Amino acid sequence: MRHGDEIETPRGPARVDTDLPGAGCATLLVLGHGAGGDVDAPDLIAVRDAVVEAGVGVVRVTQPYRVAGRRAPAPAGHLDEAWRAVLAALRERHPTVSRWVVGGRSSGARVACRTAGSVGAAGVVALAFPLHPPGRPERSRADELRTGLPTLVVNGDRDPFGVPEPGPGVAVVVRPGERHDLRGDPAGTAAVVRDWLRARGWTPG
Repeated sequence: MRHGDEIETPRGPARVDTDLPGAGCATLLVLGHGAGGDVDAPDLIAVRDAVVEAGVGVVRVTQPYRVAGRRAPAPAGHLDEAWRAVLAALRERHPTVSRWVVGGRSSGARVACRTAGSVGAAGVVALAFPLHPPGRPERSRADELRTGLPTLVVNGDRDPFGVPEPGPGVAVVVRPGERHDLRGDPAGTAAVVRDWLRARGWTPG
């Protein structure tokens, strides 16, 4: 089942595109977009397709600043506030979902990491996590990955934003030849996410 509509947040309306398996689902993966991008990025679409086929629901969230037509991202606090409001609304919409996994690509991955604990997530999927601004490795954001929850990071080995190191609870899969957009092999990236969810017992069967 596919459905798209808007959810009101303190920062304006966010758009949600929901895809659910035909038989319903116990696990729902909520994904955010990159700073100047949208939820139709190739990696997000590929993850949606692979994960829904595996029996997990997917909601792709467009932040209010993008719904309003702006490309420049809102401040981190505004992004996090809107994200938490969307997650609260989604929980009301999907009361039978027992496991919530949050994630996204780039900026969306950072939002998911920063808020994972407060929204009651079971785990995090971080695609193209921007470890540092290009050429500025001293400005590391590695601390954002230390959520205390099972976390999967999928980055390209040619990503100018860097590649995080694995750590306790943080699995890092490096995709050869991929840059920050992960456009080279979206299906391969999606398979990594699907297999990680499956290995944790978060897919049916």
